[in-house]
Amino acid sequence: MKHRTTRPARTGLPLSTPSLLPRLVARLVAVLVLVGTVAVSLLTGVSAASAHGFSSVVYADVSGKGSEVVRARLGLEYDLMLVSVGTSEHDDRLYRQGQAAWDDGDYPGMVRAAEAHHDSISKYLFGRFSVTSGGRECTGTLDDSVTVDVQDEVPYAEVVADFACPTPGRTTSGHVVESTLFPDSETFVKDTKTIVTYEVDGKQGTATLDASQPTFSTEQSAGQRFWEFFTLGAEHLLGGIDHILFLIALIAGSRRLREVVYTASAFTIAHSITFILAALGVVSPPSIVVEPLIALSIAAVAGWYLWRLATRRARADELVLTDQGRFALDRSGWSRLAVVFAFGLIHGLGFAGALGIHEAFSWQLLVSLLIFNVGIEAVQLAIIVIVFPPLSLLRRKAHRVSLWVTGIVTAGVFVMGMIWFVQRLVEG
Repeated sequence: MKHRTTRPARTGLPLSTPSLLPRLVARLVAVLVLVGTVAVSLLTGVSAASAHGFSSVVYADVSGKGSEVVRARLGLEYDLMLVSVGTSEHDDRLYRQGQAAWDDGDYPGMVRAAEAHHDSISKYLFGRFSVTSGGRECTGTLDDSVTVDVQDEVPYAEVVADFACPTPGRTTSGHVVESTLFPDSETFVKDTKTIVTYEVDGKQGTATLDASQPTFSTEQSAGQRFWEFFTLGAEHLLGGIDHILFLIALIAGSRRLREVVYTASAFTIAHSITFILAALGVVSPPSIVVEPLIALSIAAVAGWYLWRLATRRARADELVLTDQGRFALDRSGWSRLAVVFAFGLIHGLGFAGALGIHEAFSWQLLVSLLIFNVGIEAVQLAIIVIVFPPLSLLRRKAHRVSLWVTGIVTAGVFVMGMIWFVQRLVEG
């Protein structure tokens, strides 16, 4: 404060003044670190541990054992099953016994706890997972044995239920599966999704069930199944604030429309590759590695533009072309494109982890995955259409203001990315 009177007045000072801009950027980042920290404390919905929300995925493998029997293999997150069943069925002994084994990593102990409380688990499941045929409910019987294995980096319990169904009528040959397992009303998780793979009634495929669409029929059309995966992809990107911030950093740092197109295309191609490979189980890196890298990618892309802004100042959004360059990109543009492609590969792993399908390859599954990816791209395109045109207009009409706006936005994104990166490393 004591030096302020010796400095030139800030009003009307050119942004390109050599000595001032780096100091302003440093101060701006410091302020945003403080603001970002407070925001993270208040907005727990976008904290590192829940960038996609505290949610769970149930896996259901449904197959026909004959014309009147349907078998469902259910994969349930073990500790969530304990607290949900224990609370709903007032079975405190299940929770205490199972939780002690879970804390110790004692898989045989987890199995013994679940099998010893078969009736409580059976009552809970059949109250929230059902199969009907011809409008009549099938009678479920839960197998006595339980297996526990690691899936998505956490212990999952697999239980098997057989549903004896009434003899189907001549006009109704399909089955309807409904899942309301681990609902929001229990307050333990939110937005639980049940990923169903089925081979029954001479048909096979995949479907996703949630609170807004808890049922599906084996007589469902291909278009209906694909629409479910499209909306699931769109909802995932909209609900994943980290992916949105990454995209905003890309848009803010793009100097021309062609750069937005190229970088968005590179990101799309990259995350599509790893998304398909990971969803099909070809690659399966642990989330403890993927999630911090996603956060780091957000900070890196934002930091790239902040560095350019600090070093090139008012010329930060200029292209430096020699012989127009290939595809009219300069060396900086190509370097940024390579970085975006590399980080896109990492984001694809995050998309696949959220979907939670790890089935053997089939063309129908591949098409479903591609439709999910199209849902992601639709939202991505919508964000570009909303954000880039006004930003481009601002650059033409008020260049200096546009640099301040993009600088502030990317600085905020950088801060959030670094906070998430540190939190995800610490919380593992």
